[in-house]
Amino acid sequence: MPNTKIQLLQKLLKKAIGQLSKVNKMQGVDFSKKMQALVERYNEREGNTYTGEEFSEIAEAMTNLIYEIKKEFNAGDELGIDFEEKAFYDILKALAAKYDFDYPEDKTLLLAKEIKKIVDDKANYADWSKRDDIKAELKVDLIILLGDNDYPPVDRDEIYQEVFSQAENFKKNR
Repeated sequence: MPNTKIQLLQKLLKKAIGQLSKVNKMQGVDFSKKMQALVERYNEREGNTYTGEEFSEIAEAMTNLIYEIKKEFNAGDELGIDFEEKAFYDILKALAAKYDFDYPEDKTLLLAKEIKKIVDDKANYADWSKRDDIKAELKVDLIILLGDNDYPPVDRDEIYQEVFSQAENFKKNR
């Protein structure tokens, strides 16, 4: 049944996006928006009926989205970084675009690796989420690292908050 196929693909998409979001919060949000757009398109059928062709189009779009998510899990390989480092790379690139500043690619890759090292170091503490001293130390270490690497070239507290939010998301779901 076509409707069952759509429902199964939707559940599979939710699961894949959930797994992606545990490490890469930003990509998880992007893929969630894409999935939501497909679901809305599916729900906006005229006269509450679909022809077989329309079901096929939606199913194909959902399948393609699943393949995009799968590709995202290995996207860091092309850059020479692992999946977890890619999460920090993505947030650094997105912030540079959002706040309209240029930052060299090689430094972005290096910074993503260094951020992951700092987060891994703090993740050794099982109760990190309950201890304000560890959170404060993580924030300070991240701010110092970003400052030492001139990221961002303009001082914006929101940038530090978004990087820290990604770091917390990463640690929480490990």
